[in-house]
Amino acid sequence: MKDKAQFVHSVFESIADDYDKMNNVISFGSHVAWRNYTMKQMNIQPGQTALDVACGTCDWTIALAEAVGPSGRVVGLDFSQNMLDVGAYKVAKEKQDQVVSLVNADAMNLPYEDNTFDYVTIGFALRNVPDVQTVLKEMTRVVKPGGKVVSLEVSKPPFKPYRQLFYLYFYHILPFVAKLTVNKYEQYAWLPQSLTNFPDSRELAGMFQKAGLDPVQIKLFMGGVAALHMGTKPSP
Repeated sequence: MKDKAQFVHSVFESIADDYDKMNNVISFGSHVAWRNYTMKQMNIQPGQTALDVACGTCDWTIALAEAVGPSGRVVGLDFSQNMLDVGAYKVAKEKQDQVVSLVNADAMNLPYEDNTFDYVTIGFALRNVPDVQTVLKEMTRVVKPGGKVVSLEVSKPPFKPYRQLFYLYFYHILPFVAKLTVNKYEQYAWLPQSLTNFPDSRELAGMFQKAGLDPVQIKLFMGGVAALHMGTKPSP
């Protein structure tokens, strides 16, 4: 588990400068629409608080900051300082540095008290953590009762022939696209492998419930190549 954490850390430290460009390539630009849909479902109110776990270069962090407004508070948390450095530039450029705090920390051990945030999000990073259940449990712990834990993630299409077609792209074509686009083959050859042992959308919903979230909503995008999971922490 520690070896995986160290390896993932080295990968993300090395791809930070190219991360945004490759996200657009990988998802054909659709990740922005998926995030916009998710934000509408979340129905964030001005003055609320959010924690964006494994925030990367802070695109979702900034969207959350715009939603909570100047009276709200958003924390972007990541274990890659290079990612946070890119994110900090973008946060300042969008004039959200009064709302957003960036923290270098581990998703497996969130440095916050129980019941701290109205929303806790993780975007396209859950499959990269050493232990998915531990991270979901931590996210559930720090969200307030009635608050929501939200994941946007690459997924496995339920329709088998389509799944095989997606795997062909994700496992075999994508690394070569990365080589041509940003001259990084090994790092992007590894990222698809992270999907291999990751649960499908139904299994992940079960893990949300096991973490103590109920109900759990699921929305599949583009036939299931990506999935939204949103779980509510019950009030005591």
